[in-house]
Amino acid sequence: MTGYIIRRLLLVIPSLIGVAVAVFFLIRVMPGDVVVVKLRADGVAVSEDAIIAERKRLGLDKSIGHQFVDYMWGLTRLDLGKSLWTGERVVDEIMLRFPVSLQIAIMATLIAVFIAIPLGTLSALYRDTWIDYTVRVVAVSGLAIPSFWLGMIIVLGLITIFGWLPQIGYVSIFENPWANLAALFWPALSVGYRYAAVATRMMRSALLEVMREDYIRTARAKGVFRRIITRRHAMRNAMLPVVTVIGLEFAFLIGGLVVTEQVFNINGIGKLFVDATTRGDFTLIQGLVLLIAVTFILVNLVVDLLYAWLDPRIRLS
Repeated sequence: MTGYIIRRLLLVIPSLIGVAVAVFFLIRVMPGDVVVVKLRADGVAVSEDAIIAERKRLGLDKSIGHQFVDYMWGLTRLDLGKSLWTGERVVDEIMLRFPVSLQIAIMATLIAVFIAIPLGTLSALYRDTWIDYTVRVVAVSGLAIPSFWLGMIIVLGLITIFGWLPQIGYVSIFENPWANLAALFWPALSVGYRYAAVATRMMRSALLEVMREDYIRTARAKGVFRRIITRRHAMRNAMLPVVTVIGLEFAFLIGGLVVTEQVFNINGIGKLFVDATTRGDFTLIQGLVLLIAVTFILVNLVVDLLYAWLDPRIRLS
């Protein structure tokens, strides 16, 4: 197991190098000039000499090859450079907003797991009954309703029905835990509902397939109680595809909550990504892409380890 983890972590290095190289060159073909956009943001006329001087200050007057070498050398020292727009270190810009997106992703995942596994299991065990039909309607609704729209409905519903406006914005959990949970619970719920819908459908399908296996019929023939068959044999095997879905959705949530963050006025990674793309701040874009790549790689590693725990037949050698 230890050797497997070490090998997987070593594979992170070439993966990140490939992502860094691809992003570096792809971003350079983006239309627009970040220097022109920055200096003329307020509609002020700027001379060509000022543009050239600013480009030189930012190091953009160097050749692409020189910029690439500087960028890769910085990565070896965990230096992602400075934002071309604000001048702040990219690491500082990301770490200022990463805890917000990470907490929403964790809370949404917990909500999805606590909803999806029980509902998916009930739907499979009571197939073609009113319970199954109800769960399937709830799941399809979660897939059909956009998360940001559900977020707006939640806010309007709380104001209209209860006369209460949920806290909008972000407060650190270390400063005020209650205010932090009150602010992030509703965006996590709006995102977690769709998350739960995907996992519920996967849980139902996987459990129905497992329940048709020969070893399940053998256990029934031996007189094993249904709840024991379901808990000890069926659910562990049915959880394999569900874990995959949960892992991929979690990684997506780190940078994919752009509109939901806007609805709840949360300054997370998604909003930072949009701002960086709009401004053409490619050093910040590079750092954000690397962050998401690392997240996906680490999540895939955790999913593989969970596979081995759920199914001992999977050998990690």
